[in-house]
Amino acid sequence: MSVVAAPARPMRIGDLARAAGTTTRTVRYYEEIGLLPRAGERPAGQHRVYTDADLDRLRELIRLRDLLGVSLDELRELAEAEDARAALRTEFEASEDPERRREILEESLPLIDRQLVLIRRRQRELEKLEAELAARRRRIRRRLAA
Repeated sequence: MSVVAAPARPMRIGDLARAAGTTTRTVRYYEEIGLLPRAGERPAGQHRVYTDADLDRLRELIRLRDLLGVSLDELRELAEAEDARAALRTEFEASEDPERRREILEESLPLIDRQLVLIRRRQRELEKLEAELAARRRRIRRRLAA
C-alpha cells in the first residue's frame, strides 16, 4: 500500500523563517533582492503565503551562505546557476532525443564551472586565513618557549 503525503500546509512568513532558522527580515530582504521569489499575489491586508518549495529554497540559500561565507552577490550567482541547472535537468528528464540530451549536458557544464570558480575562490581564502592563523600560533608558541 502506498502512502500519499498530505498536501503541504501553506506557511506564513514567520512560520517559514522559523522552519528555516532565520528571521522574517531575512526572508523579506531575500525576496527584495531576488534570491527568493516573492510570495504569491495576495489581496491587500492578507498575509504572504509560502510553500515547501520556498522553504527548501530558503534553507539551501542559508546553507550556502553559512557554509561558504559568500556575499549576497555571490549567493545570487550560485542560486542563478543552480536554477538554470534545475531547468536543464527538467528538460533533460523530459527529452528522449539523444542529441538534445547531449546538448543539455554540454550546457550544464559552464554553470557548474561558475559554481566551482566561486567555491575554489572561497577555499583559497580559507587556506590563506588558516596559514595566517597557524603562523600566529607558531609565533606565540615561540614567545612562550623563550
